[in-house]
Amino acid sequence: MKVLLTKDVKTLGKAGEIKEVKDGYGQNFLVSKGFAKIATPAVVANWKEEQERVAQQLKDDMARHALEQKKFEEVTIRIEKPTAPVGIQGSVGNADISKAIKEQFDIDLDKKSINLKKAIKSTGLHEVDAKLGHGIHATLKVEVVAV
Repeated sequence: MKVLLTKDVKTLGKAGEIKEVKDGYGQNFLVSKGFAKIATPAVVANWKEEQERVAQQLKDDMARHALEQKKFEEVTIRIEKPTAPVGIQGSVGNADISKAIKEQFDIDLDKKSINLKKAIKSTGLHEVDAKLGHGIHATLKVEVVAV
């Protein structure tokens, strides 16, 4: 029996490979547990189409993240905080930066992807690292202004 592996099987092979296995092993273990599908021409064609679609989606995401990286490195994110006797009231954290990006540039950037070593507690220009996805990082310029 020929099966198309949908998940990696340690002793058999990697996802996407077509393997010849015994009927009992294929039906009773691989197919029933969801590790494989019986390799009919339709199943193989659907698998190839799905892999092409996933590859195209990855390519589109990489291009979008690269454009966002270029945009973030050209602009400055402005955050206004109330003034205090020394510096600003409170601090600027990941959530504040994420919210400012959404308001100013209409780009959704999760607060968890913004890397702040410690909260920003002073006015001025600060550089912050952000993970955009797929290994692409951008250096954000955040200007904190006291009002």
